[in-house]
Amino acid sequence: QQFSTAQLAIETAEGMRQFTVEVAKTPGQHAQGLMFRRRLAADAGMLFVYRRVEMIAMWMQHTLIPLDMLFIDASLRIAHIVQRTIPLSTEIINSLEPALSVLELNAGTVSRLGIKPGDIVASAAFRN
Repeated sequence: QQFSTAQLAIETAEGMRQFTVEVAKTPGQHAQGLMFRRRLAADAGMLFVYRRVEMIAMWMQHTLIPLDMLFIDASLRIAHIVQRTIPLSTEIINSLEPALSVLELNAGTVSRLGIKPGDIVASAAFRN
């Protein structure tokens, strides 16, 4: 799968955090995600955008990079964060509440940059 890229910003208590993200919008892109990649730049990530707000379940099977997963609600606020996921795990990682999107970043990014639930996410990738 080929992925388009977009700029993404997270408004935190300490200021704006900027990333360049690959955007996964189709079911095929959602299925592939970051599988089999060996590295991800510090200011990069993958944004999974869904057609509607729904409960989202992810896993790390075939994903080699430990990740922080940020579940984003319909108001583009971070609703739930799962930090430091385990590479190659088949454990299900749930959104806990309906979400519109999931942002995957390198593990440790959330704590390093002070990203928290309630922070606001902005990106042109959310537009149709």
